[in-house]
Amino acid sequence: MTDDAPIPHATDQLPLVTSTNGQPYVGIDAVAALLRAIAESCRNLADDPDCDLLTAAAAIDMEADNLDFRAIEMTR
Repeated sequence: MTDDAPIPHATDQLPLVTSTNGQPYVGIDAVAALLRAIAESCRNLADDPDCDLLTAAAAIDMEADNLDFRAIEMTR
């Protein structure tokens, strides 16, 4: 990956499925894995003096935005 390449999103790995009503969904196993990954990231950042909860929250917001975008793209 080059320096100017976009950073991949963790939520790109979540499988989205479309329900019979046309709405996109994420399976419970994927949600549990995502929550465990968030918890692990918090543990990894806990001792980093350059990171705080605001930094972690910003990263989580970016992943949520990416997941929203993928869901919208799926329903177009």
